[in-house]
Amino acid sequence: MLDRLNQAMEHIEDHLDQHIEAAALARITATSEYHFRRLFSSLAGMPLSEYVRRRRLTVAGAEVLAGEPTLLEIAIRYGYTSGEAFARAFRAVHGVGPGEARRTGAALNSQPRLSFRLTVEGNSTMRYRIVEKEAFRVVGKKARVPLIFQGVNPHITEHIRSISPETMLRIAGLSDQDPDGVVSVTVRLSDGFEEGSELDYYHAVVTGAAGEAPRGLDVLECRAGTWAVFENSGPFPQALQQMWGDVAARWMPSNPYEYRPGPEILRTRPSRDAPTESDAQLWIPVTRLRTHESA
Repeated sequence: MLDRLNQAMEHIEDHLDQHIEAAALARITATSEYHFRRLFSSLAGMPLSEYVRRRRLTVAGAEVLAGEPTLLEIAIRYGYTSGEAFARAFRAVHGVGPGEARRTGAALNSQPRLSFRLTVEGNSTMRYRIVEKEAFRVVGKKARVPLIFQGVNPHITEHIRSISPETMLRIAGLSDQDPDGVVSVTVRLSDGFEEGSELDYYHAVVTGAAGEAPRGLDVLECRAGTWAVFENSGPFPQALQQMWGDVAARWMPSNPYEYRPGPEILRTRPSRDAPTESDAQLWIPVTRLRTHESA
């Protein structure tokens, strides 16, 4: 997988002056387009489209400073329909317009080329299991919140505090399957994984109950499918956030599964052995890679 990811990065470099299809990059990595976008943004910390834009404007910046060709020719080469559109994009990345940069030789920003490699640290293992799950519902209270990589998310904390004890009891009483009890469920609203991107967050339970949605509660219908379930223990939320990163950086490149669309479910409980730590289960929707696929 790492070799294929790096081949995809080479494809981007070779086609910066052409239209780059995410589907073509997914074919190189022998994965679905959804998985490629999700894995890339998780590893790179930015959406694929943003990386391509920054690489184009990095290379274009070098041509601007070189003094030739004309600014309009550079703009057209890198896919901009007018000099004005190129100037706006150039200024957004470099903080200065292309004309001024050429006249003054201004210092420009640079987006380095990305490459991926596996770093082995220690001899720790990731505890996981694969679960085939029938269709189910997530039922609880929903809020739209920004993604925060490090530390407690205050928007989620505020949402949970806004739920009355009576409503929490109603929600908890609906739990009837694994993962049991009250859980945190996140639904990504875009393929990007950059900090600040929006999520739909549910403080909810997993249930197989059908029929009318419970009054005053939000419902998310989840189709049947395969889930990779990861477990760890450690200080909250640091250990959990590390586990999320390890799934993308360590587990996905080493196992015959890929991300599929769907909610991610987190179940946390206080650790029995260490009061300041928590035991976590992270449910990630996945699908098994077809063995006939190749790069």
